[in-house]
Amino acid sequence: MTLAGKPDVNLPGGAWESDRDYCPTLTPAGARMLDKLRGHPCAPRYRNRSGNKLLAAEVEALRAYEQDVMDAAIGWSAAAPPSWLAEFLRTTYATVPHYRACGSPPARLADVAPISRAELAHDIAAFVPDDADLARMINFQTTGTTGHPLLIASHPLVAGRYLAFHKRALRRFGVTLRHGAGQVGVMLLGHQRRCFTYVSVTPTMNESGLAKINLHVDDWRHPEDRARYLDAMAPELIAGDPISFAELLTLSMTHKPAALLSVSMMLLPGMRARLEAAFGCPVLDIYSLNEVGPVAVYDERAGGHVLLQHRLYVEILDTDGRPVPDGVRGEITVTGGFNFCLPLVRYRTGDYAALAHGPDGPVLVGLAGRSPLRYRTINGEWINNIDITHALKPLAIALFGVHQHGDGAVALRLVPGAMPQADRARALLAPFFGAIAVETLLAEDKIIQYTSDLREAAA
Repeated sequence: MTLAGKPDVNLPGGAWESDRDYCPTLTPAGARMLDKLRGHPCAPRYRNRSGNKLLAAEVEALRAYEQDVMDAAIGWSAAAPPSWLAEFLRTTYATVPHYRACGSPPARLADVAPISRAELAHDIAAFVPDDADLARMINFQTTGTTGHPLLIASHPLVAGRYLAFHKRALRRFGVTLRHGAGQVGVMLLGHQRRCFTYVSVTPTMNESGLAKINLHVDDWRHPEDRARYLDAMAPELIAGDPISFAELLTLSMTHKPAALLSVSMMLLPGMRARLEAAFGCPVLDIYSLNEVGPVAVYDERAGGHVLLQHRLYVEILDTDGRPVPDGVRGEITVTGGFNFCLPLVRYRTGDYAALAHGPDGPVLVGLAGRSPLRYRTINGEWINNIDITHALKPLAIALFGVHQHGDGAVALRLVPGAMPQADRARALLAPFFGAIAVETLLAEDKIIQYTSDLREAAA
């Protein structure tokens, strides 16, 4: 039932009373915000339920943490690593099974063998500290744009910390978030055939509204409702990726947010310029990883992506795992982070840049992350590469590649061990592409998952 006592046909999987299961500190004002988000006549079909899961003491802890993030200086270098690093290594080697099995912590970080997504995917439990509160832990599976399945260990406090780093990034561009009670603070966008969508509130912003929506027309009663709903909710901040923002540009929306945040995929300068012209606000390109959270924000004045986390140490490694000099391109490798359920030591991200140091602290120069890509279907429509990942999710395939040729033909590339599943893979992709070719993929670990010869493929 809604707060007005009327049945809510847009409420998935439960009654209003269960909202406190997802938002433990929910007040009547917060409940009214949820009612506003779900009950508007132009609202989308929210298909899931989620929330902040924060207890009252954790909300206060987040406020203090946010202030620490905003006040922190990031000024380390390879010659003068951050002061917290030595103690972090000692604690990690004492409490994390994978590292405890390696013996005593080495005197130098460079003596630790780097790890990659493959090690985490093989046994994520080995990287979770012994003292992690399992009762409060959040576990979610992500494929990202690379298609590598990975279970992430997290916690409500960890999820709540994202906002602090987003605020730090926004401050570089003169934006301070102010929306609170009765206002919608953040709208998260997706544009996929299948997308996790929900409503929640942000306790540290006095229960301002938060919603994850899917701009794909299948999630709406009428396509025009997308712009109407965004205008009615008037979110202060809109976050998405280049593909969802490309769809946003097609809507007749009049609302002007304070800023747009592009996460998950590389934002090309041309798209950023189009968005800034359309919405008249800063458009931030955030380099973020599910394993690490927000890492850096692009600032043209600084010459690249400026680091955001004060307890994250970044190295650039060559193919043999050796650090390269400043200014030399290599693989971004991180140690530390704010996810206390998954402390990382020399984690190779699979993304590439050079590292420079200047007045803005450490800067990633020439970052090449995961690029957004679209595929043309047999009907002439365009789909997100994540839709392909979802389509193939039923298969037990850890590694694959999908390439679209210039004539529209599609090739699925599988490692030899996955070839017995080729026929089922063909069937899963047939609704999009009809008949496809299956080729042998000769690669190890991370590859360029999605490629295309079509010029229009880049969103």
